[in-house]
Amino acid sequence: MTAVGVRGGNGRQPTLGLSLLAGNVRSVAASAAIAEENGFGTAWTSEFYNRSATITLASMAHATSTIRVGSGIAYAVGRSPVVLAAEARDLDEISDGRLVLGLGTGTRRMMEDWHGVDPSGPATRLEELIPLLRSLWKLHEAPVAHDGRFYHLKLKATADVGVPLRTDIPVWTAGVNPRMVETAGRVSDGFLGHPLFSVKYLEEIVHPEIAKGAAKRDRSPDDVEVSTVVITSVHDDPEEARRRAKGQLAFYSAPKTYDYVLEVNGFSAEAAAIRAAFAAGDHDAMLAAVTDEMVDAMTLSGTTDEVTEQLRRYDGLLDHLIIYPPSFKLAPDEEQETRENLLALGKTLAARA
Repeated sequence: MTAVGVRGGNGRQPTLGLSLLAGNVRSVAASAAIAEENGFGTAWTSEFYNRSATITLASMAHATSTIRVGSGIAYAVGRSPVVLAAEARDLDEISDGRLVLGLGTGTRRMMEDWHGVDPSGPATRLEELIPLLRSLWKLHEAPVAHDGRFYHLKLKATADVGVPLRTDIPVWTAGVNPRMVETAGRVSDGFLGHPLFSVKYLEEIVHPEIAKGAAKRDRSPDDVEVSTVVITSVHDDPEEARRRAKGQLAFYSAPKTYDYVLEVNGFSAEAAAIRAAFAAGDHDAMLAAVTDEMVDAMTLSGTTDEVTEQLRRYDGLLDHLIIYPPSFKLAPDEEQETRENLLALGKTLAARA
């Protein structure tokens, strides 16, 4: 089935991807295969302290044949450049050149407490790492010697390493605040946005910062594929769809990490109320603090027809739109229903394309 693009509007139509977070390694791989059958162009897994992005990607690659598979994100810290480059090379081979290596650093606390690395300069770290990975993918051509702020590496092949399937594996970087967004313009092949992004944030922050970064490296911003994750909730009852989306918005709005995004979107007061409810352990109050304006600005929520129409707002702004099923405080049957509705959405859009 041909990968579906979002229909409507005068700008370019983003292809649809599906974020696969819930479940075990086997179930995520099975969901990737179903996403492929239903017309999605990309399938994404993530990484946390209980999930390896690279192992899950290998399983997804084996379960699919045409869909691009990506990490959204794998940690750019915690692995040495040599290990990360080798894992990506293997994954690209397994997937027959369908890998998108999405990298992020996580929060400062994650960098320091989880991975034991210096949390300073995360953007600069990525800008040093990504060219180094590209050099390692060309190790068959020349040794790699690097002495930088974060990485020190001297490697000369002692045997025939062979030519990798691709020496230009696409590397996308995640970012929230302006400086991290700028990094994508400087060194990345693509940009991965956060679930709290909106059209306003894409227009006022993301595109200008990517252009700013590209200009500093004599690149065109058109060289950077732009994507973002969008909380997407489809249900025959539009109010139920919105209720589920509110839960996921509340979950992401609770940490102070995303204050800047919410401030730009005009939702600082809502964020403060959500955070206070979270501190009190009152999940109902968290959801009650999420306004309809937040749902309208930062999610796709409603019936299939309503969500199809809402998708038009991203025409010309995104190359890829990664839909993200809500799960916060949903019962298992509600989570399953939500995922099934989104797969049906992909199939519906593919049929209309």
